Amino acid sequence: MDKLKRVINQYGRWSDLTIYTERIEMFQVADFSQCVENAKALLETIGKEICSSKGILLDGTSSINSVLKKAFSAIGYSGETMVTQISSSLATIGQQIGEIRNEIGTISHGRSLEELRERNNKIDNLTKEFLIDSTIIIACFLIRTFENENPRILAPEETQISYEDNADFNDFLDDIYGEFKMRDYSFPASEILYNVDYPAYINELKAFVESEEGDK
Repeated sequence: MDKLKRVINQYGRWSDLTIYTERIEMFQVADFSQCVENAKALLETIGKEICSSKGILLDGTSSINSVLKKAFSAIGYSGETMVTQISSSLATIGQQIGEIRNEIGTISHGRSLEELRERNNKIDNLTKEFLIDSTIIIACFLIRTFENENPRILAPEETQISYEDNADFNDFLDDIYGEFKMRDYSFPASEILYNVDYPAYINELKAFVESEEGDK
């Protein structure tokens, strides 16, 4: 899951997906049915966002298989034979996750008490790991491919804020994370974030400002 978290952090527009990654980790051992629910929702959200960004309409009743196939097509993987087969296979995995969700889920269908007790035993640990790893692979592949083709660029009217104008926030970050040292050189954490991932710096700055205002 760490790999997917890094990808989400790298591309700010996908930050809301953390609600799914956190739930997947939370329920992976305690209640795998909930884990599968959120894995399915994660893949569907990514697929729908890509289709929406590309202007591709989805039927309200589209299956996860259909959503993922259209998402792969939207990012250009529908013409080459090998890639088509791979994307189709990945979409099929997504569909299987949806079917497993229907089989062991506790929310979409009522269950007997015995079924509730035994639902997690229907899938062995190796299969559980395979499903989670497959979810991560599909999610990372879709996000990275989409972002490579559709990088977020500051609009012309947007002016990049000055690093020096946010001393309080910079000090706040530096007090927490310190400095990065390389031989005779050292760089404060705030400066590194500002220059390496400006959108992330802005997001953290906004959160800091809101927190400061809330404390007043």
